[in-house]
Amino acid sequence: METTPFNKLSVFFPMWNEQDYIERAIDAAREECEDLLAQGDIADYEMIIVDDASTDNTPVIAQRLASLDPRIKVVRHPENRKLGGSMKSGYAAATGDLVLYTDADLPFDMHDVHKAMRLLRYYDADIVSAYRFDRTGEGYVRTVYSFFYNLMVRVLFGVRFRDINFAFKLCRTRVFEHVELKSEGSFIDAELIVKAQKFGYTVIQFGTDYFPRTRGVSTLSSPAVIKKILGEARQLRREIRDINPVI
Repeated sequence: METTPFNKLSVFFPMWNEQDYIERAIDAAREECEDLLAQGDIADYEMIIVDDASTDNTPVIAQRLASLDPRIKVVRHPENRKLGGSMKSGYAAATGDLVLYTDADLPFDMHDVHKAMRLLRYYDADIVSAYRFDRTGEGYVRTVYSFFYNLMVRVLFGVRFRDINFAFKLCRTRVFEHVELKSEGSFIDAELIVKAQKFGYTVIQFGTDYFPRTRGVSTLSSPAVIKKILGEARQLRREIRDINPVI
């Protein structure tokens, strides 16, 4: 098992109208990164706010936070690009050799990053993806929607993953030397895992407690989002035919 610290951990948050969560998210990420720094797991870190053309006070708060902390970087979209566009911007802006993506509403205990990093080292994995132990807090409709979504991904791509869209992905950035993400919608999580495995990268999962959103609105199960997911799934099916393992 490798013992040398990672050069830098990049943590990024896709944000659209997250004025109620942004400061709490940054504070939690900073606390976790400082702990990892003190323990010698990382040599440096950065936090990236991807503001997806927010219409509330998110841009103002983001710029203020960045002015107070040189480790905070803000990427601003002039037009709304949805989750996929925000994630692509976040991965592109990351300068670390390790990158963590999660949501601004902090759906898990940020201290679980310690565990994810330990698993990544122990199993020499390229991606650690979390799944929720209990999803009942988000409501019956979304729980059923998620079940069928994960079943669809399993049937179409042979990827046996629980909760593939959960916003906790810890990746070695070397993955993106070959994995090019194209989805603009919420299918991008599945695209990342499917392509990484097709290229031969090692992807593992672990369970975590789930803390549902208490403020704001999630739109990931809307009819428009579902339609876009199906279209991007068909596109990925065609694309992966030409992918061969590189690892």
